[in-house]
Amino acid sequence: MQNAERTGFHSALCALYPASWIHERHRALSANQRVSPTVSPPWRLAVFVLATAVGILGMRLAHSVVSGWIPVWAREASFMVVMSGGMLVGHLWTFSVVDARGWKFVGLGRDSLQPAQLATGAVLGALAIAVPAAVLVAIGWLRIEPSEAGSSLGAAAASLAVLIPASLWEELFVRGYAFATLRERWGATGAIAATSLLFGGLHFLNEGSTLAAVAVVTLAGVFLGLVLVRTGSLYAAWAAHLAWNAVLVAVMHATVSGLAMDAPDYRIVDSGPDWATGGTWGPEGGMFAAAGIVVATWIIFRRPSRRLEPDA
Repeated sequence: MQNAERTGFHSALCALYPASWIHERHRALSANQRVSPTVSPPWRLAVFVLATAVGILGMRLAHSVVSGWIPVWAREASFMVVMSGGMLVGHLWTFSVVDARGWKFVGLGRDSLQPAQLATGAVLGALAIAVPAAVLVAIGWLRIEPSEAGSSLGAAAASLAVLIPASLWEELFVRGYAFATLRERWGATGAIAATSLLFGGLHFLNEGSTLAAVAVVTLAGVFLGLVLVRTGSLYAAWAAHLAWNAVLVAVMHATVSGLAMDAPDYRIVDSGPDWATGGTWGPEGGMFAAAGIVVATWIIFRRPSRRLEPDA
């Protein structure tokens, strides 16, 4: 009886779909079965945490050997490279030991590195903070004042040397393998909620942090999580994160998450209420920035989700 039903189903399937489609579907399902992990998610996460800790420790030990040759101005950037490298080692080790689905599982496959995906993240990330900041400048709650003469381009390059690896390690830590595994277990909504709270908590010890500022950062975590889910690309989330920070630091010469960087030639000065401007935390901690994030989140939310498939 079962064989008859199976034969009838196969005949109906062949009538509806071409043989090439059926063959491709069987090939994809077989590939998924080959790479599906046999270790439970909690143990995979435990291996990932251990692998990442070992990776960061190893990178820091290597860094300590060469730190004497690193110029003072490059040490902060080199530390961020160490953190990013450790996170990459943790992912690679996890993929090698307990989860063979590879980089595509976390949105870092070749298909996720498309110009449209990167542009979506970068444009939304930049406009989410640039537009609110422009409004604050227009109404006089942020002012542009001259500062010590220097090279704005040089300062921007130095800042980007820090921001690029810094945003990468945060994305790998918060929305990399841990996010993908939680999404598999709890769904996209649960993964975004959990990792956004973690993202906000990472910034709680920064100088000038307040509950309001951390709440806005947590909201930014929701936005970045949705960028990942809707585009299927962690590169896009990284681009959005980097673009947000670059607008604040390289363009506006403002404080970002309570951290001030070099601001030659001009700087942004807070002259409005802290609830709007973010106070010492910087413009990203105010309600205007929160409104920008909400709008950007709504825009990306309207896009359909892109499923992250394992490598065949």
